[in-house]
Amino acid sequence: MQLSVIVAIVIAIGGVMFAVQNMVPATVVFLFWRFDGSLGVIMLLALALGALIVALVSTPATLRSNWLIRRQRKEIDSLKVTNAELRAVTQTGFRSGAAQSGTSAGTSAGTSGRETETNG
Repeated sequence: MQLSVIVAIVIAIGGVMFAVQNMVPATVVFLFWRFDGSLGVIMLLALALGALIVALVSTPATLRSNWLIRRQRKEIDSLKVTNAELRAVTQTGFRSGAAQSGTSAGTSAGTSGRETETNG
C-alpha cells in the first residue's frame, strides 16, 4: 500500500513538472468535442482520466478479493475452534480410556493371580 502511494506521488510530481515545462498551446479534437489548452494541462487531464479509469476498473476485483479474504478468515477461525474442541475431546477420551483399560487390566491380572494361588 505504501509503495503504491509513493509511486503515485512520484508520477504526480513528474506530471506537474511536465505541465510547467510544456506551456505550448495545443488543441485536442475527439469526435464532436474540441478542447484548446496548454499541452501540459491536457497531459495532466489525460493522466487524471487514466487514473480514474484504472480505479473504476480495479475496484470491483479489489472489493471481491477483500470479501473473499474476510470470509476465509472467518472460516479459519471457526475451524480453529472446532479443532481445539476435537483435541480436547480426543485427549479426554484417551485419558479416560487409559484409566479404564489400566483398571480393568489390573483387576483381571489380580483375579487370575488369586485364582492360581487358590487352586494351587
